[in-house]
Amino acid sequence: MAEVKDYTDIVGKPVIDELFILGDRASKLKIQHINSTAVGGGVAEILNRLIPMFGQVGVKSRWDVIKGDERFFLITKKMHNALHGVNETFTKEELNFFLEINKKNSSAINFDGDVVFIHDPQPIGLVEKRSQLNSKWVWRCHIDFSEPKEQIWLFLKNYIEKFDSAVFSAPAFSRKIATRQILISPSIDPLSDKNKSLDKNYIDSVFDRFKIDRSRPVVTQISRFDYLKDPVGVIKAYKLVKQYIDCQLVLAGGGATDDPEGEKVLADVNKAAAGDKDIFVLLLPPSSDLEINALQRGSTVVLQKSLREGFGLTVAEALWKEKPVIATSVGGIPLQIKHKYSGILTHSIEGTAYWIKQLINEPKFAAELGKNGYEHIRQNFLITRHLRDYLLLSLSLFSSDEVIYL
Repeated sequence: MAEVKDYTDIVGKPVIDELFILGDRASKLKIQHINSTAVGGGVAEILNRLIPMFGQVGVKSRWDVIKGDERFFLITKKMHNALHGVNETFTKEELNFFLEINKKNSSAINFDGDVVFIHDPQPIGLVEKRSQLNSKWVWRCHIDFSEPKEQIWLFLKNYIEKFDSAVFSAPAFSRKIATRQILISPSIDPLSDKNKSLDKNYIDSVFDRFKIDRSRPVVTQISRFDYLKDPVGVIKAYKLVKQYIDCQLVLAGGGATDDPEGEKVLADVNKAAAGDKDIFVLLLPPSSDLEINALQRGSTVVLQKSLREGFGLTVAEALWKEKPVIATSVGGIPLQIKHKYSGILTHSIEGTAYWIKQLINEPKFAAELGKNGYEHIRQNFLITRHLRDYLLLSLSLFSSDEVIYL
């Protein structure tokens, strides 16, 4: 695990100095994070990197994960989809069961944080404990909240308004609620196995292992197997390109312990890819960060064709590696990509296919997009900025002033 000072060459000494100043100011606080999975997905990935960094700047922190059975996670997956605008309805029994599991977790967790971050809807019911504690509570939403279905929105709103603050990833997700709202975008760790520099020989070895031919263009999407990532749509776009360019497609990713739909999505992807030896569907275990890093670095073009997206960390990861990225203009993706400057924004399968052809045929333009994308990520979406934002938010919760003076 990298030390905070190890990021100096990337972000500059003033940024690192500020983190230690803020850490000193917040040294009497204990920050507690609670979510629904320790493995799989962007939330767990970020917390795995952030929790040690709090300690390195002198702030005590802990991370708890709630427990639930298959039925609970089927309900929360429906919530996730409904918040993204998918037509889902919930029975009173389902919502009561959801609250019952939250209540059981509330009894099992030691709430000893001065600031308690609750991540996403799965543990939102824990906020009922707030009235018994002398602590500040933050609901941290990582989901695309632009068009939630009314039933689940009204249900969750009742709990969101019991928090001291609500944090969203993009301005488009803000809602009319009584709770103070704050914008904090997610981040990537440039020194993690998934993002650090790799030797060319290692990259070649990963492609050789999966029998992917680097002498021909490689189009890649890295994401968990989820309908909202539209992997079947990616295959359709690839097939349109294949009529003109002899390219290959890599669909690589894993699952998350709180996502029960992954197996069915993977089955649909394999069915759509059947019979094409140039489509590589790779179900990777959670320990595959180096392989993912190599696949992104060795690809010609990287896609993120999401139908809905909270932020899209795989976009930031690919841009950090100076790759030309084509992504759907949804959720937090437009924060990362300025069209035709730091990447390409699309709205359809046909548009995605068009731009894949353009970037393969215009390598100089593709390289320019990658360089601009790298600098945009360096300036705005690295983990040092994320740590700074969480420290400032935590301090502000105990301040009567609107501004924290350093």
